[in-house]
Amino acid sequence: MSKSFKHIYQFKIVLKYTKPPVWRRIQVPETYSFWDLHCAIQDAMGWTNSHLHLFEMQNPITSERSTIEIIDEDTPNLMTNHSGLDQIISSWFSMNNRSCVYVYDMGDNWNHRVTLEKIIPREDVTYPRCLSGKRACPPEDCGSIPGYEDICRGEYEFQEEYEEYDPEKFDAGEVIFDDPDEAWDFAYGLFQ
Repeated sequence: MSKSFKHIYQFKIVLKYTKPPVWRRIQVPETYSFWDLHCAIQDAMGWTNSHLHLFEMQNPITSERSTIEIIDEDTPNLMTNHSGLDQIISSWFSMNNRSCVYVYDMGDNWNHRVTLEKIIPREDVTYPRCLSGKRACPPEDCGSIPGYEDICRGEYEFQEEYEEYDPEKFDAGEVIFDDPDEAWDFAYGLFQ
């Protein structure tokens, strides 16, 4: 990621179908790729970046619905339009094209609504950063929304595995953002 940037993109990420909602508000540099944004969402939400992901968004040039993801050259996906490694968020998001769907883990199918709230001048702070949020994200591989709801009610089949899990716990000040390049090295090893 380039260190030279003037603007910050502030996003609200809401995990769809959760009640009460699980959400985060983050700020990232305008120079972020969709891979970088994915990594920031993973860190802010509390996911482990151990599954595939994709973004679905209106293409600002063609107005068609596009998919942005990591393209596996060995098994091309005909639905994939763009690689998340080389698409820059400022080329897609604007105040006229403000939202997308972010899907993490194609098995559990965690759907998030990502909304650009504002574009602001860079301040003298470290980016990315998490400003606020509510509730812990669901545990990985728990069976999507139904499994998460069972865990919250204390009725999950393997509830003893989640004795320490507190669905209300979230502190924006505890979010640590990893380096997207290091996350790529980890993920590339997983998916190749």
